[in-house]
Amino acid sequence: MAIDRIAGEHSLAFIRSEQLLDLARRKSLWYMSFGIACCAIEGLMHASGPRFDFDRFGVFFRASPRQTDVMIVAGTVNLKMAEVVKRLYDEMPEPKYVVAMGACACMGGPFREYPNVVMGVDKIIPVDVYIPGCPPRPESVQYGFLQLMEKIKLQTKERLAARSKNA
Repeated sequence: MAIDRIAGEHSLAFIRSEQLLDLARRKSLWYMSFGIACCAIEGLMHASGPRFDFDRFGVFFRASPRQTDVMIVAGTVNLKMAEVVKRLYDEMPEPKYVVAMGACACMGGPFREYPNVVMGVDKIIPVDVYIPGCPPRPESVQYGFLQLMEKIKLQTKERLAARSKNA
């Protein structure tokens, strides 16, 4: 009797290297905070503190875009900052994910009437998860990262299903 019949194709004994890399990618998200306004201080830094502790989810801060998986845009993006946001996004390695945090990054927030404010960072770069609030609560920031982890897991399943369909 073959071992795969006992353990099953998707057991830990027969995990593919690709699945192992996806598991590591999902469980160790390194983020670059692009904190432009109050959301970065009140929402993100509070979520990274000892009470809410991002580290237990495997979410760590990195200062360089070349070492990050996730870009968190927190705050009002104006037209002058839009070029910088795009440049930093382009410097990140693939696969890369973007989290829009706060009302300003999601849709312009209370500064919508000003002509130099971008009506959401999704006009510049693709956004994977939106975290609403002004400022967002640390619980919602953590929930947003859990949703991002789930999205990465679903991408893995879709890729494996497409491969088995073509095989």
